[in-house]
Amino acid sequence: MCGIIGVVSLENVVPLLLDGLGRLEYRGYDSAGLAVIADGLKQVRVCGRVRDLRDRVAKAGLHGSAGIAHTRWATHGAPTEKNAHPHISRWLIAVAHNGIIENHLFLRAKLEAAGYRFDSETDTEVIAHLIHRDYIGNGGDLAGAVRSAIAELAGSYAIAVLAADRPGQLVCAKHGTPLVVGFGDDAHFIASDIYALLPFTRCFSYLEDGDVVDISAAECHIYGHDGQVAKRPRHISELAGNNSELGAYRHYMLKEIHEQPQALADTIAVLSPDFAPELFGKNARKGFTETSRIAIVACGTSYHAGLIARHWIENLAGVPCDVDIASEFRYRTRSMDDQDQLLVLISQSGETADTLGALKHARGRGVRHVLSICNVAESAMTRQSDMRFMTQAGPEIGVASTKAFTTQLAGLYVLAVCLALARGRIDASQARYHYEQLFRLPEWAAEVLRIEPDLLMTAEDLTASKHALFLGRGVHYPVAMEGALKLKEISYIHAEAYPAGELKHGPLALVDAEMPVVAIAPKDVLIDKMKSNMQEVSARGGRLFIFTEKNSDMEQRSTQHIILLPGGYGDLSPLLYAMPLQLLAYHVAVLRGNDVDKPRNLAKSVTVE
Repeated sequence: MCGIIGVVSLENVVPLLLDGLGRLEYRGYDSAGLAVIADGLKQVRVCGRVRDLRDRVAKAGLHGSAGIAHTRWATHGAPTEKNAHPHISRWLIAVAHNGIIENHLFLRAKLEAAGYRFDSETDTEVIAHLIHRDYIGNGGDLAGAVRSAIAELAGSYAIAVLAADRPGQLVCAKHGTPLVVGFGDDAHFIASDIYALLPFTRCFSYLEDGDVVDISAAECHIYGHDGQVAKRPRHISELAGNNSELGAYRHYMLKEIHEQPQALADTIAVLSPDFAPELFGKNARKGFTETSRIAIVACGTSYHAGLIARHWIENLAGVPCDVDIASEFRYRTRSMDDQDQLLVLISQSGETADTLGALKHARGRGVRHVLSICNVAESAMTRQSDMRFMTQAGPEIGVASTKAFTTQLAGLYVLAVCLALARGRIDASQARYHYEQLFRLPEWAAEVLRIEPDLLMTAEDLTASKHALFLGRGVHYPVAMEGALKLKEISYIHAEAYPAGELKHGPLALVDAEMPVVAIAPKDVLIDKMKSNMQEVSARGGRLFIFTEKNSDMEQRSTQHIILLPGGYGDLSPLLYAMPLQLLAYHVAVLRGNDVDKPRNLAKSVTVE
């Protein structure tokens, strides 16, 4: 969600800014802009994509040795060119900003009274004017002006600041929103995450809240919240420097769906049959045996993974498990009363603001054991957790999560088995069985993906729909939730998921011949109850699209379309049933002509609350 990159170099920084900005596109955005110092400040902004900005910059012939660039995801003010970043104050100060300034209306009134004119609807423009005011007032000390300006801000921010009369200087500050510094030979960089900078450097420092950074091509000085020089460790990243290429695929989402067998194989490659808790960290055995309760906290798709994991953890390990949406977690007053509770955080990026807020809240309540399930080893969430399991999904470019979700589920199943073994709920022979089941996942995933041609007719049937219901029971109800989320994320069809037993408590009123009903119905202990619920739909003339297994004894009918999976997946069934729902949503969205990888209004890395 939003992306910042800034560069100070002995060379022209414009190509670096545009390249880095392109690598931040996965975060989601609706406008983009760039500012450089070249005989004063020069600015180009567009309401559109980075490719549009690239064209405008080329026509303008921009160059400069210091610059900042930004992709904006609209919060305050519509996605328009005037609201795009960077924002400029009196052609002296330029600012790019991620985050939300909560007291911007108060500051805006204060600055307007002092004679400042606002050109945008954004909260960010107050930062530019505050820095301008203090820069003029302190005789041109840019770092000092940034420090005094941020003292007035309430909310979250990562900012990058240029001054027109300081062509070799870039100043940054951070509070509550990610920002990293990159170190080069004749250049220094800042960015929202390291992916933007990997082609240029592999040496990084992660900034802490309150830090102010003063950089030039030759030097980088980091100051803590107290204004004193701060030493932040330098890390050498081992991540790949290039984003995945599309290859033969039309969209990243489809490519990433088909990468799931390999991603699962890579994720479980670290396993051994003994399921040693140390897989999660050196303190994991103590944490696993001491905990009396588990709290899983996540957002969106990761929340659905947590709901599935609750079934596994309670059934296998016998540990009570709560699952909370991260944005609500901090506002339940009794959410973390037990300091021995194990907090499990799930996030693809590890930078999700609400999940990081939950982590901070739990630490403030004295919680000692925090475990993160994440796809980015160098994220804020993994750095702040004492236990972790790294999924190996690789870069996920499509906004709608696919392979990150299924690899999260694999990691969570490993957690459930490790807990069960550490707590004496299962023995070594049972652990070996779960090990063998996990290692069948890549093969099973490949088999499931082969049913893609069978989904095309179903997708065509759903394309003209305005609404859809998804049904599941037990551990497959969260799978229905994930299927509904995928459909609405990228096809823009309104979809809701319900436990199938709840149909008669309200949702059945929606069922008619125009309402498609997608049912997840594996052959498990609830199959007979699920069949009864589907009969309730058929009796009202509803159209059923049933995902089930070859031996489930269901037949094709005029109002009942069966999609058969090979089946026999046991506890891991939710993971395999999620994949055809991803494919269904994808093909519906393609048939509707939507931008599958960049659905409207959404962002990949949600770094604002």
